[in-house]
Amino acid sequence: MRHDALSVRAARRPPLTVGIEEELLLIDPVTRELSPRGTELVRETVGALGDRTGAELTRYQVKLRTGPHICLREADEQIRDARRTLADSADRLGLRIASTGTPVQAPTGPVLFTPGARYAQSVAHYRALDDEQVVCACHIHVGMPDPRAAVQVSNHLRPWLPVLTALTANSPFWTGRDTGYASWRTTSWGRWPVAGPPPYLESAAHLDELVQTLIRAEALVDRAGLYWDIRPSHHLPTLEVRVADAALTPDDSILLAAVVRALAATALTAIQAGEPAPRPVPELLRAACWRAARDGLSGRGIDLSTGRLVAQRTLAERLLRYVAPALERHGDLGLVRSHWRRLRTVGTGADRQRAAYQRRSSTNDLIDYIIAVSCPP
Repeated sequence: MRHDALSVRAARRPPLTVGIEEELLLIDPVTRELSPRGTELVRETVGALGDRTGAELTRYQVKLRTGPHICLREADEQIRDARRTLADSADRLGLRIASTGTPVQAPTGPVLFTPGARYAQSVAHYRALDDEQVVCACHIHVGMPDPRAAVQVSNHLRPWLPVLTALTANSPFWTGRDTGYASWRTTSWGRWPVAGPPPYLESAAHLDELVQTLIRAEALVDRAGLYWDIRPSHHLPTLEVRVADAALTPDDSILLAAVVRALAATALTAIQAGEPAPRPVPELLRAACWRAARDGLSGRGIDLSTGRLVAQRTLAERLLRYVAPALERHGDLGLVRSHWRRLRTVGTGADRQRAAYQRRSSTNDLIDYIIAVSCPP
């Protein structure tokens, strides 16, 4: 009876909104090198996309964002349209866009940063750490009822971070070579002083106090520099899940958005039932995230409940079963099942990048492949 009552209450809860934020790289199609014309591309595109596009830390990057959506098919249309618009604007400048967590080729010469007081402050504060952050992620924003709920949902999502990392791995290459990692961006990003899996948070007040302590300790420049894999947004009524590499294709972005929203909805149901969030051993959670970044979906992952290695696909299927009721409530179950079949067949973005490179052992071919699939017709 209790389970039935919870199911009814979950069904009556309004659908959660979801938004997608993508970071992309700018490429010279002749040299296949990164192009530092990101701010120019933003100016070229802003008339068509408005505030749905913007600059990033380095001049080699741009970002796209959707609005909040209840219907994922509308979000899918918006992200595809935004990528096409950005690609058309890049083409007018003689450039291309590429959606990958790390560039295949590193920048030539000193890294060029986007002008602005905040970026300048970051470079001065974090120094050479910023030089290797020409990396791109896909962030998912899920609408939250209030800050308290955002913190509680964050606690419930923490154990699933390794699986999300494995599902979305799309950064195997760096400085012209295969790193041996499926998500090198995850490993590189972990160097920041406040990054990786977030701590278990006792309350919204605990989060605020911790952030202020980190700012006073100068580990953070400001709250926007809180680079945990999950964080309550500092300027939107959302929970932001930041664990994923930039998605190779729009299909990969939409799969991630659907799964993250379903995880958040499932967490809200558990919170309403008074179920405590799991509290995996922090060292084991960190090790599981590393393992997922190294081997991706094709390797073995750490079962946080036992500490044993199991097939990462088994852990992914466990996640999909866990969120299936929430996927069904939001109308996303068929879509996710279809994309999961696709991933099982063609692999993650990292798998597809390696396959493209292995055809002729050519980084130029690989870069051309990434450009082609980043913005499908």
